[in-house]
Amino acid sequence: MDKKRLINVSKKLMETANSVYLTTVSGHGIPFTRAMLNLKNRKQYPSLVKFFAGQKGEVVVYFTTNTSSEKVKHIRKHPYVSVYYCNPKAFHGLMLGGRIQIIKDNKVKKALWQKGWERYYPGGFDDPDHTVLKLKPTVARGWYQAAPFTLKLK
Repeated sequence: MDKKRLINVSKKLMETANSVYLTTVSGHGIPFTRAMLNLKNRKQYPSLVKFFAGQKGEVVVYFTTNTSSEKVKHIRKHPYVSVYYCNPKAFHGLMLGGRIQIIKDNKVKKALWQKGWERYYPGGFDDPDHTVLKLKPTVARGWYQAAPFTLKLK
């Protein structure tokens, strides 16, 4: 299967997976994986469809989390991460890897903000404990239609 088609089916998986798993590496070199909100899921976050459609690049992932979290501490020391999306029923999985960034831009934080998140971030989108993470992966690996694939991304 060609790269363009694999990217398209991967984007579809990203838009439909119920969750996404983020793996960071601790200061002791131990990987930690946790489930994160899949902000690209079109059914769960229909208000973000337009935001993601306007993103440049083949594949971009955003997360929101607490600034005080262990994952942010890990990222500050070791910014290389992997994320994993899957649809087990379809035997379709996608791992994206690369360097993740901590985004300080309040426009992006506000654009991703969802009603109800005040319970986590009482100060709103610009609460000091509200952090946005952005991954523009450089590699994609996965499994689709009974075959493994690896893609180099820009």
